[in-house]
Amino acid sequence: MDKDTILCLSLAANPSNFGTRFHNFLYQALGLNYLYKAFAPADLSQALQGVRGLPVRGCAISMPYKEDAIQWVDELDASVQAIQSVNTIVNTDGILKAYNTDYIAIQKIIERHNISSKSRFAVRGNGGMAKAVLFALKQKGFENGVVVAKNRVKGIALAKTLGYEWKEAISAASFDLLINATPIGMAGSDVAHELAFDEDSIRQAQIVFDVVALPEETPLIQKARELHKATISGAEVFSLQALEQFYLYTGVYPDQHLFQKAAEFSRQETAKIQIECLYKS
Repeated sequence: MDKDTILCLSLAANPSNFGTRFHNFLYQALGLNYLYKAFAPADLSQALQGVRGLPVRGCAISMPYKEDAIQWVDELDASVQAIQSVNTIVNTDGILKAYNTDYIAIQKIIERHNISSKSRFAVRGNGGMAKAVLFALKQKGFENGVVVAKNRVKGIALAKTLGYEWKEAISAASFDLLINATPIGMAGSDVAHELAFDEDSIRQAQIVFDVVALPEETPLIQKARELHKATISGAEVFSLQALEQFYLYTGVYPDQHLFQKAAEFSRQETAKIQIECLYKS
């Protein structure tokens, strides 16, 4: 580090080291004078004022700040205008512009896994990440879906906007694709050991997708694999959206080989911490 080092941040209630390792690995490999650091802000508005006032190039925004952050930025990219949820902010000469690279990542995952748009799906959640998932599905032509959300007002409004059904809960339900877009199963949360969907619903699904990145194998992913279901983990989402963030911050796209090395390095280091935590508990 020196006086010319460019700083990027991650702001989340429960920050992980995945993004920190991913970005710093690529900065070092590409010889870029950048540094990435994760924080749990006590006050989001003050944190973003700091981003604006200091030479911070940008920051990642994670749960539960993806909707609240919009009020403190100056410009919205089309991805944010569409879904009213932000996960990336770029600072250019004190002007903060918001983007949503989660939305881009979900679209790429749908393509990568060849998920049929005819699939009947259920998405649990009504927050920023759920919006990114649902709008990506809609854009890809998925018409037969259900928004599962305990918050009746928000759940119904979100479902109605996209032409989907709303349900407060599902049990033993038949869906081809189940997607968890809530903090259920997230390490360090009060619901870290819970299943986002009941076992009977998982049993009837073909694909189970959990956007939670830490741990990589959430209770939902573990149960789905036990039942021999195709799975998509939050680590894949995190890697792809982080790649888009990296480009927004630096203007550089690493090649596929280097990207894969950075993603693998991040997963390995995260796994080490998980093992250490289990050993100490």
